[in-house]
Amino acid sequence: MEALMTLLVGIFFAIAIYLFLSRHIIRILLGVTILGNAVNLLIFTSGRLTQEIPPILSGNAAAARQMVTANPLPQALILTAIVISFSFFAFLLVLAYRAYQELETDDIEEMRFAEPENQQLPPLGY
Repeated sequence: MEALMTLLVGIFFAIAIYLFLSRHIIRILLGVTILGNAVNLLIFTSGRLTQEIPPILSGNAAAARQMVTANPLPQALILTAIVISFSFFAFLLVLAYRAYQELETDDIEEMRFAEPENQQLPPLGY
């Protein structure tokens, strides 16, 4: 199970890097989202995956020490990371939409030359 999850994390990282190399801003934003999900899945996998045993056991502590349980800390970290990554993605999406409205393009190379060509320079002194 953990080997399959590790392979899935590697695929997510590869897809995210591929999308980062794109020239269009929306693909880059999708790459950021997939990268965040890959990191969350990596943290979740590092906390041990067990199907039968819950991460928090109640009752006899001696019996609990003998069982291999999942670590609840990565699960708590992932819940926090999901909220943070969603708000970060929403902010980047609004920022990209605003840049598209102003520059009328989503191409990174065209966004690089955002300054108008035939405009006077601003005053350089007081």
